[in-house]
Formats: sequence, structure tokens, C-alpha cells
Amino acid sequence: MRTWSGFRNVVVVVVVGFAVVGLCPTLGQAQTTVTKVVSAQAAEVAVREELDRLRREFDLLRADYGQRLADLERRLAALGSGPLLVPPVPLVPPLPDATAVPEVPAVGPVAVEPASAAPQAPAGRTNTFNPDTSVVANFVAAAGHNPFSDQPSFQLSEAELSFRSVVDPYARADLYLAASPEGLEVEEGFLTFTSLPGNWLVKMGKMRAQFGKVNTLHTHAMPTADRPLVTDNLVGGEEGISDSGVSVSRLLPNDLLFLEATGEVFAGASSVFETDQRSRLNYVGRLRGYRDLTESSNLDIGGSVAWGPTSGGEDLNRRLIGVDATFRYRPLRRAIYQRFQARTELIWSRLDLPRAPQAKAFGFYALAEYQFARRWYIGSRVDRSQRAFDAASQDSGGSVFLSFWPSEFSQLRGQYRMTKYAEGRRAHEILFQLSFGIGAHGAHVF
Repeated sequence: MRTWSGFRNVVVVVVVGFAVVGLCPTLGQAQTTVTKVVSAQAAEVAVREELDRLRREFDLLRADYGQRLADLERRLAALGSGPLLVPPVPLVPPLPDATAVPEVPAVGPVAVEPASAAPQAPAGRTNTFNPDTSVVANFVAAAGHNPFSDQPSFQLSEAELSFRSVVDPYARADLYLAASPEGLEVEEGFLTFTSLPGNWLVKMGKMRAQFGKVNTLHTHAMPTADRPLVTDNLVGGEEGISDSGVSVSRLLPNDLLFLEATGEVFAGASSVFETDQRSRLNYVGRLRGYRDLTESSNLDIGGSVAWGPTSGGEDLNRRLIGVDATFRYRPLRRAIYQRFQARTELIWSRLDLPRAPQAKAFGFYALAEYQFARRWYIGSRVDRSQRAFDAASQDSGGSVFLSFWPSEFSQLRGQYRMTKYAEGRRAHEILFQLSFGIGAHGAHVF
């Protein structure tokens, strides 16, 4: 009996062993299936949470966009421009169903459309509602004695409002309005065609003529609180040669230096050239050369001519010839701390007078400016000039000045000026200048 019982136990153990061995693969497969189901459920939950987050962000962006458009409409209506007409916004495709598990696309080459197939923005729409706008104000205070000047003790001499924008892919517009105690005027307003064949650059409108250096500079861009005597005596003073006309310029390719030639035609309505006849125009020509001497210094030399009618008579004309030179030094490693600039300009004037010999006059100035600290500049200027209508009368003088820039948008300057007039009288004055800007002002001719 014991033998049979032992044999039976052995048989039971063997049968159970075979059963366990047979069930092991089935149990493994079941465990793998359960793991896959749990992973799929977790992925579905994650996808749903991500879609809910995207919906919330989209709703917030849409609400913010609508609020901004409403605010802009209210502002435009307050300015008298009427309601804002907003172009239709393309519909946003619906978000995928949250219950669907997104399929991951197979990795493969990405097809890129050619550039010609890309949608293009309509021409002229780049800055339709947001031209670059800025305001620069110039405040000048004067102390001392000058018997030939009526400059007040304190004066906001000019506030310049600037609008600049790209009109279309082929042109750019610049408009400068100057408000002064005399009133509001268009200082410059012209259209520049930048994409003409042959590398030609054409400007049309009212502009400051490209004669010399000082004539091209706006008041706030001057390195001193005033303009040189030669500008006041021979080139029209603050207004200078500024008129409506056409300017054409072109770079002359060569391997030695940057060379630019400019020709301009004006209506003849400036303070220098005046005429009441449509056919009598005044002309300006300039040739400018620029070359780097070293990595830290360069030289700029130019020659200018201007001629045209005057209001003295039908056959009376005025001719101006100018030569200017500018040397700049700015070491690259200390460019924000050190800088030196020296400039001179010589001008010859020939003026026809009624029933009198032609008046010949000459004048010049020489200026040097040195930056000795990050925001501090010191400089001096020497002036000498005959008078356009009387060459026997000659004025001379000199200035020293100190400039401080608290930031790129403001400037403080103190200047001492001594002038010896042809009448034998001297003037000693102290000028204080404050210039400040609102917005990024466009760069002028340097």
C-alpha cells in the first residue's frame, strides 16, 4: 500500500509540474496585454489633458486679440478717423476630437514648397498704420552781450516731428515737420526710390540740398548750439539751401574709395536762390569720396557747387563753391569711450549785383571734437567769413563747447562764443542747449 501511495504522489507532482510549465506562456501573454491596455489608457488621458490646455490657451489669445482691436477702434474714433475696418480673419481649423488618439506619422523626407509658392503680403502694407514716428525738441538759453543778435534768453527754438516708413518695395517716405516760434513748416518731405535700375537713387519732394556738410544737418544734429558764421553769411543761415525739387545720385564703382555723385534741381524758392519765374531753376552738384585709412580712422572729402537766380533782377545770379573734409578716429576696442573728429569747410561766393561789380566773398570754419569719457565730449570751432553783399566786411570768431549725453535720447551742451564783427564790435556769449527725443529718430546724412 505504501508503494502505491508513494507512486501516486509522484504522478501527481509530475502532472502538476507539466501543467504549470504549460500555463507559463499564457500567463506572460496575459500580463503583456494588461500592460498595453494600461499604457493606452494613460496615453489617452495625456492627450486629452494636452488638448484641454491648448483650447484654454486659444480662448485666451482670441479674447486678448478682440480686446486689443476694440481698444484700437476706440482710439481711432476718438481721433476722428472713424471705426477701424479689420480684414476678415481666416477660420481656424477645428481641434481634433479629444477621444481620438492621434497617430504618429512615419519619419520621412519633408517636402518644402519653392519660395515662389509662398504667400506674399500685399505691396505697401508693411507699415500702413505704424510709420516710425519721433519728436526731437531743441531748447537754447543765451546769456551775455551781442549787439547784432535778437536771440532771447530762453527759447524752445525747434521741435521736429519725424515720420518715416516704407511705402512699397520700391520707395521709402520721409517727412520732417519743424515747429518754431515762427510757426509750423515742412522742413523736409520727400520720397526716395531705392530700386531703380543701374543703382540710381532718386528723391523727389522738399529737402535740404547736398551742399557741403552743415547745410545738410538738422538743428538737433549739429555738433554745436549754433551754426558757423560762414553758413549765416553765405549759405542762408538756419534754413540754408532747402527747397522743393529732384535729387539724383549714384555710386561710382572703383577699388580705391567710396565715391558718390549727386545732381539736384530745385524750384528756386530758398533763402539763397530766389526767383518768381517758373523757368528759372537753381542747381546743386556734389562729388563725395570716402575711404578708410585704418581700421579705426577714415577720411571724407567732398566738393559742391550751387548756382541759380536771385531776386535782384532777371539776369542776376549767385554761384557757390564749397570744399569740405572730415577726419574721424574711433578705436574699435574703446569705441564707446574715445572718439575724435575734425572737420573743415571752405566756401566761395559769387553774387551778381544790380548796377555794381560782382560781389566775391570767402568764408570757412574749422571744428574739432573729442570724446574723453563714455558720455562726455569737448570741442572748439574757429570761424571767419566775409559777407555775401560786401566782401570788404569780414566777421570772425571762435567757440569752445562741452557736451554731455545722459542717454541716447537727451543731450546737454554748454558753449562759450566770441564774435568779432566787421563793425569793430565784439560779442561774448554763453549758450546752453538741451535736446531730447521721444522715439527712435531716423538717421540723417552724416
